[in-house]
Amino acid sequence: MGITEAPSRAELVGRASDLVPLLQKAAPAIEENRRLTDEAVEALTASGLLKMRVPRHHGGYESPMRTVVDVLAELARGDGSASWTAAVWAISTWMVGMFPDTVQDEVFAVPDVRVSGILSPTAVGTPVEGGVVLNGRWAFNTGSQQSAWNTNAAVRALPGGGFEPIMVLIPLSDLVVVDDWHTAGLRGSGSVSTVAQDVFVPDARILPMGPVLAGVHQLGRNADSPVYKAPFMPTACATVSAPALGLAKAARDAFFDRLPGRKISYTAYENQAEAPITHLQTAEAATKIDEAEFHAFRAAGMLDDKAAAGEPWTLEERARVRLDLGATCQRAKEAVDILADASGGSSVYSTVPIQRIERDIQTLSLHAIIHPSTNLELYGRVLCGLEPNTHYV
Repeated sequence: MGITEAPSRAELVGRASDLVPLLQKAAPAIEENRRLTDEAVEALTASGLLKMRVPRHHGGYESPMRTVVDVLAELARGDGSASWTAAVWAISTWMVGMFPDTVQDEVFAVPDVRVSGILSPTAVGTPVEGGVVLNGRWAFNTGSQQSAWNTNAAVRALPGGGFEPIMVLIPLSDLVVVDDWHTAGLRGSGSVSTVAQDVFVPDARILPMGPVLAGVHQLGRNADSPVYKAPFMPTACATVSAPALGLAKAARDAFFDRLPGRKISYTAYENQAEAPITHLQTAEAATKIDEAEFHAFRAAGMLDDKAAAGEPWTLEERARVRLDLGATCQRAKEAVDILADASGGSSVYSTVPIQRIERDIQTLSLHAIIHPSTNLELYGRVLCGLEPNTHYV
């Protein structure tokens, strides 16, 4: 496949904006079905937005992280689950670019292929000739029912005892899907569990996790691409900050859509827009959205700029991206909470979008990699000269 001329950031954000009304309309069905509707997947595919992290020589765009964050945040204005699923597909598709060229050729031979993935190493690979036999279970496998491949973390048993963390690439057809995604928020993300039962994974589709996390990639045709010079965890963290930012913007949209003509019940205010408390609430929420945007794009900008310059990453810089992720989510959630609180009792109806937005941001904030307090602690440890208490940095 020839090299693709990548669309500009403005063009891709515009395409995402065009999808917002469709996603808003589809959001109740997405939530009820507990995964994206076929219409939503088809629209995302047709827009080309799922190609942002596909290698250029396979028809993709290799979009910079600033563009990826901007696009995913815009999608979240339409639906949080759609944005989150697209974010997971973006990370996992990018990860395929770390595997040998022959493996990439196999995966990307199918146009518009979708790849999902899990970072928790909850499966064990037993070494056999030519690869490993994998057994285990992965929860929270977003978008897997609508994907062809999985990039999943596991551990490989070592001959002398102990285990080595690895990343494996598995066809979804080799896994058993457990339809257990019954949740309060992000219900439409289809984050079901998947199970490997004696699944053989050849050596070519296995990567040692250590070099992946360290950003020491054994790349073929992607070796000179700035997108693939970025380390894994900062890349993943910057990507998943975008749905949080977008959900805060969605809450702002939803609040102001309902504001005209609304009164504050049991008060003298016949027009909520004239109440001083509304002015304070909206201004505070807007400020927090600005702060969330600052953190999301600081992380994205660092990824783009350091990759373009070929600069190494310090431990503090890696930890700061985790901080930016947590801060983005924290400020976004605070903004959503303010606007939801200002939306009145009628906002609890399922037909009112802000109640879904609030549940989605709450669910997102509990993700182990995103959780604000966890990321604050990690960054504080590094600032104080201590070793990080996680390998995921």
